[in-house]
Amino acid sequence: MFTLTEVASLNDIQPTYRILKPWWDVFMDYLGIVMLMLAIFAGTMQITKDQMACLPILEEKEQSLSPNSYETHSSTGSPSSAVSGATIGFGPLITKDLPDSAVHDLHLTQPTPLKGAKGISEPQPKGLRTNLDFQQYVFVNQMCYHIALPWYSKYFPYLALIHTIILMVSSNFWFKYPKTSSKVEHFVSILGRCFESPWTTKALSETACEDSEENKQRITGGPTASKQVSTGSKEDNENPSTPMLENTGVTFSAEKPVVEVPSMTILDKKDGEQAKALFEKVRKFRAHVEDSDFIYNLYVGQTVIKFLKFILILCYTSTFAAAIKFQHVCKPEIEHLTGYDAFFCTHNMAFMLRKLLLSYMVLMCIYGLVCLYALYWLFRRPLKEYSFEKVREESSFSDIPDVKNDFAFLLHMVDQYDQLYSKRFGVFLSEVSENKLREISLNHEWTFEKLRQHVVCNAQEKMELHLFMLSGLPSAVFDITELEVLKLELIPEVRISAKVSQMTNLTELHLYHSPAKVEQTAFSFLRDHLRILYVKFTDVAEIPAWVYLLRNLRELNLVGNLNSEHNKFIGLESLRELRNLKTLYLKSNLNKMPSNLSELSPRLTKLVVHNDGTKLLVLNSLKKMTNLAELELHNCELERIPHAIFSLINLQELDLKSNNIRTIEEIISFQHLKRLTCLKLWHNKIITIPQSISHVKSLETLYLSHNKLETLPTPLFYLPKLRHLDVSHNSISVIPPEVGLLQNLQHFAITGNKVEVLPKQLFRCNKLKVLCLGSNGISTIPESIGLLVQLSQLELKGNCLDRLPPQLGQCRLLRKNLLFVEDHIFDTLPLEVKENLCRDVNVSFTNVL
Repeated sequence: MFTLTEVASLNDIQPTYRILKPWWDVFMDYLGIVMLMLAIFAGTMQITKDQMACLPILEEKEQSLSPNSYETHSSTGSPSSAVSGATIGFGPLITKDLPDSAVHDLHLTQPTPLKGAKGISEPQPKGLRTNLDFQQYVFVNQMCYHIALPWYSKYFPYLALIHTIILMVSSNFWFKYPKTSSKVEHFVSILGRCFESPWTTKALSETACEDSEENKQRITGGPTASKQVSTGSKEDNENPSTPMLENTGVTFSAEKPVVEVPSMTILDKKDGEQAKALFEKVRKFRAHVEDSDFIYNLYVGQTVIKFLKFILILCYTSTFAAAIKFQHVCKPEIEHLTGYDAFFCTHNMAFMLRKLLLSYMVLMCIYGLVCLYALYWLFRRPLKEYSFEKVREESSFSDIPDVKNDFAFLLHMVDQYDQLYSKRFGVFLSEVSENKLREISLNHEWTFEKLRQHVVCNAQEKMELHLFMLSGLPSAVFDITELEVLKLELIPEVRISAKVSQMTNLTELHLYHSPAKVEQTAFSFLRDHLRILYVKFTDVAEIPAWVYLLRNLRELNLVGNLNSEHNKFIGLESLRELRNLKTLYLKSNLNKMPSNLSELSPRLTKLVVHNDGTKLLVLNSLKKMTNLAELELHNCELERIPHAIFSLINLQELDLKSNNIRTIEEIISFQHLKRLTCLKLWHNKIITIPQSISHVKSLETLYLSHNKLETLPTPLFYLPKLRHLDVSHNSISVIPPEVGLLQNLQHFAITGNKVEVLPKQLFRCNKLKVLCLGSNGISTIPESIGLLVQLSQLELKGNCLDRLPPQLGQCRLLRKNLLFVEDHIFDTLPLEVKENLCRDVNVSFTNVL
């Protein structure tokens, strides 16, 4: 038989799981222990003391007795007189069947010596003699134990033990099942750490301090102050375009800044890192558990099984309980061995088993009632939904989300243990709490001195600070008052407080995948002082709403997906408030230009569209942008020059880089654009330059590099104002002698072509400053190159030269660092010329370009 110690491990649940065991589970566990002890006690008693004692049942027959025989007599007033002709004793008579009611009245009569007997000298034994000895009685007792004793009397302790073990296993099955035990163990571990985390106490304490401080201000401010605050809040809520911080629990307001409690903002670094890890664990655990209700269904299933088990035990136990009695009649059919066919037996454990069975039934009924209550609790309310409404009311963390499914069920179970666990656990579900922790840790790590070390002077000679992949924006940034450019990249939570008004020199802000929220006072400052803004995003909805209200913004750069199904062109259509915007840079995937683009920013003078290979189909809206001076359409898959461009009468610079333009016959229409001075058609597939290009008299800069040109037409050199000509990386083999007509030419690049001979007329362009002839087939450089007295940069590398003309020394502005040629070719120059080219290498090249 099992001992109590051996079965105790069945209920040995880890102490940490106690927070998931409601009072009914605990109560049923204790009932199970009591029933287990009762079953073990009954089983032990039955093994050690359970036995039956049997005597044969005798019947009197109508026969005379000899003088030497014994007679049976009934005691005077004995109950045996009710049994007709049947006695129990010692004699050769064979018993017959007796009813149960008669068996209770049978007893052994007291024998007396026969009167008148002769030859008897000593007293004789009383009673009737039988032919059974001790071994036969042992045999009969064993036979009758298995035949006459009901099965329930023999196996009740074992059944009680098995039922109890099944109930105890069912109670804790969800702690052991693999698919649930891992989740439960993880949840209990996280919950314990959240409960004991120092951040939980600090967050709740700081919230309480903020609430008390607000109440104090509200009291000291009087009714007027309260009215002003409430009025301001109402106006902010009514105006959807006001770029205030969202209501995330902790109040950030322009009229009433957040009150910081110095004693609460200090957090040990180790505790802070542990709290950050807990936020991440809670987030991942929620994502893993909240999508299913397996734990809930398993708990309901095991509770239903326990209740059905209770019904089963109650039904069959009440049926077989009457079979446990003290007296039994046994007919083992062993008359050929003993001479008797019926025996009267007594079961010595019957009384004890009745008492134990009654106790077991009482415990079982209590267990069933508790199970019934558990089922009532499970089905009377939606346990797969959990709301932190009370926690939100008691604290300022109003953004704690409601949870569902298994996550909600586990929290309901925790509430049965102690609701304080859920309250402290809710702190780690709050985004405001997480942001507050990040802010405290960030400010502790990024001090003013550390930030100053990262401030640099950029190429525009502006004081710049670039912060990359931080958890937030350190508050010490606002103390660097001399900062002019602030770049924030991959910072998930940027909060610009009212302290930004101290940064009077800040004019340029970069937000690269860093959504920013601002207070009302901070927005007012940015609206008046910010001039340049860069925003890089993934979806147009990520652009902060306050960006569209920066009325003094001069330049806006938007990089991201502006084609959203739900927010189509919302980013561009919202720019109508930017009345002073002059430069708009769009790097996106637009299919067409917005029809009302000209109405959005009437003062727009520069438009840049980098379309990343998406074909730009509709450009008619450009016709209305008459104030546009610079237009760049890069990588828009254009095949021809858009006709809408010819309506831009104020256009000065046109850049159509990286398209699929093959022909430019429309270039004659540029003659109507009297102000067009720069035309960039580079990185296309242009085969020829039309003769009509000579009509564009205003051109000063022409880029035709990286195309498929084979010849340069003569009319190209009839542009009197042309100063910059770039036809590099084509298939040009001949430079027409008419190139000498370009008397204003200062920059000529024909690198990467098939030119073999340089015409002497080229060197009549005495204003040339930059001449790029690299990667061609040129074998000699004419001596007339010395006529280019203003030449300051010369590229000759990659040709078939064997020497350089000494006249190169007449180019007084040319220096060795801007002379690109192979070293062995350079060594062919006279020593004096080389010395002249190598002197003053560090001279300023302001006049070069």
